[in-house]
Amino acid sequence: MICNTRTGRVLSLALLTAFGLVLAGSSLAENENAPPRLVGTVNINTATPEQLELLPGIGESRAKAVVAIRKQRGGFKSVDELTEVKGIGEVALERLRPFVRTEGKTTAELK
Repeated sequence: MICNTRTGRVLSLALLTAFGLVLAGSSLAENENAPPRLVGTVNINTATPEQLELLPGIGESRAKAVVAIRKQRGGFKSVDELTEVKGIGEVALERLRPFVRTEGKTTAELK
């Protein structure tokens, strides 16, 4: 058996170490290629269109629509009122809910 000699044990340890480094390297590469994720929240009453675009499913046109409805209404009293924006239904609202607020500072950023 190869592990019965000192050389065999050293060789086995070297192979295990190399294998571990290969696995660790591929794991790091996967994290580098992962899409950015949103961290923090967006205040839908004060956010710029660019900040609104950080939200999942919100592009340029929906961000502008949120701002337009916000101006028309004088602000949102509840996050649920986002369903009044064309293209934001109940499913989209549930996807947005963890990231949107009606008060406080916008802290959202992509990481």
